Amino acid sequence: MASESQRPNKADRTASAREQAQKMRVAQEAADKRKSLFIKLGVLVAVLAVVALVAAIILQNNSGKVADAGNAPKGGNAAGGITLTSDKTLADTSGITVDATKAGTPPQGSTPPPAAPRDAKASAKGEPVNLLIYVDVNCVHCADFETQYADQIANWLAAGDVNVEYRNVAFLDRGSPTNYSSRGANALACVADAAPASYLPFSKALFAHYPQGEMNNKALAQLAKDNGADVASCIDKGTFRPFVKFTDTAARVDAIAGTPSIFVQGKVWDQTANPDFVSFVNEQIAANK
Repeated sequence: MASESQRPNKADRTASAREQAQKMRVAQEAADKRKSLFIKLGVLVAVLAVVALVAAIILQNNSGKVADAGNAPKGGNAAGGITLTSDKTLADTSGITVDATKAGTPPQGSTPPPAAPRDAKASAKGEPVNLLIYVDVNCVHCADFETQYADQIANWLAAGDVNVEYRNVAFLDRGSPTNYSSRGANALACVADAAPASYLPFSKALFAHYPQGEMNNKALAQLAKDNGADVASCIDKGTFRPFVKFTDTAARVDAIAGTPSIFVQGKVWDQTANPDFVSFVNEQIAANK
């Protein structure tokens, strides 16, 4: 049995209680500080997230502010197209300017697509057959069309059998947070202007990339460089975005309902009536010789 001398006296018990209370207060204060720190960090993260969102919205809005008027690339025309005269050459055009405000007014409501755009024409007898193709780089059906027919179109061009006019529209910008359709079309115009021989290889690679999703400007520039065109500055500056804007506006004025839309010798290619595109074009080539 413990002696009375071994038991803590009242003063010792009071001191011990005070010590325990002090330890509890210190622990609680430390916990409160940690909680306060976590709250502050949470608020900071939330603020940074809001700032990033606002910056992204501002960037997106600014990216949509494109001038109405601007220069066409080399090989570009006053209708908003880029014309290939062979697999490595473009039409001999330069110094052309376009203005989206002068393209006209798109029709309101639902309208049937026209038989062909107003400026779609058949070539004369003995000349290469004219192919006019509306595409959007963010369009899955365009990617399918290019995957299936890009090599054949290149072969026709190399043989001098056709001239091909691409009108790169931006119908699908409405579904892209980065205006990818416009940026991709601008990249195509940049390549046409700087390195005509790279246009078809770059176009083929661009549409082949579709399953992997949208690319930023750096990736677009690298893809162009991989295909022989150093156009990073042109892509970053959006040099031909006004031209793309005009092409897109003009296509809507002509009631082009979707992409791809293909016209051969001034007449629409009806895939239902003529499912074999290669045979259909070859027939036009044979008839025009």
